[in-house]
Amino acid sequence: MSDHATDPATEVFVAHRNLLFTVAYEMLGSAADAEDVFQETWLRWAGVDREQVRDERAYLVRITTRQALNRLRTLKRRKESYVGSWLPEPLLTAPDVAADAELAESVSMALMYVLETLAPTERAVFVLREVFDVGYDEIAEAVGKSPAAVRQIAHRARRHVDARRPRQTVPAGEARHALEACRRALETGDPQGLLDVLAPDVVFVGDGGGVKRAALRPVVGAEKILRFLVGGLGRIGGAVTAEASLVNGNPALVVRLDGELDGVLALRIEGGRVTGLYYVRNPEKLTRVGTETPLTLR
Repeated sequence: MSDHATDPATEVFVAHRNLLFTVAYEMLGSAADAEDVFQETWLRWAGVDREQVRDERAYLVRITTRQALNRLRTLKRRKESYVGSWLPEPLLTAPDVAADAELAESVSMALMYVLETLAPTERAVFVLREVFDVGYDEIAEAVGKSPAAVRQIAHRARRHVDARRPRQTVPAGEARHALEACRRALETGDPQGLLDVLAPDVVFVGDGGGVKRAALRPVVGAEKILRFLVGGLGRIGGAVTAEASLVNGNPALVVRLDGELDGVLALRIEGGRVTGLYYVRNPEKLTRVGTETPLTLR
């Protein structure tokens, strides 16, 4: 792409690169696969007769959606044979992502985890309609369905997601307080402060990908999670440090063991209590927490 830096097709593509990556990532939950989709979109865009293109942004989003849908079906097979729970790949994000409430919610680990429960076409329709506000006719072209079918799919997907997504946005101070309680519990092994911020029916989801130790199934309930977390760290041994960070536009902890990156812990907070803990330990999914990934809805 760099050889054609002054080429108008390249300029248009580069102007939309963060948007296209965000679309692909929200559909796939995998940055590596989103990058591949991004490259495939470029190859197709480079061969397009641009005089036939009325709306360049819409056209690029359409190509990205088609490529992502193909890959989503392959990913679904991969996830079926995955060891334990499958969590999205955490991305270190800049404060501007967190400042955009709509964007921060759409890429939060809590919502991305819910999106995993949708079928591929449902996920594509939900992301395009609810997150990027794409029109039904445009979505229909992207997913190869009639606009009427797309409306039905969008309605079904919205109902499914609304039943499972966090109810409200959380004040920054509340999130910091919960994060600090988690940090202290991890670093000191003393769970009392954490017990105060966990909801009774809190859910812990761990993703070790069969490479690192992790709960193979979600753990439910504050007491059980405390035993699991503190007991697990006790068995591992070594000095645990947890650093507050912005991951997927939301407060999270980057956890290190004797200075080595161990995982990323993201929180879901509702009504002042932590209702979800998502801990990604699979090393293959931790390549994006060293440098910020730019994301955008526009």
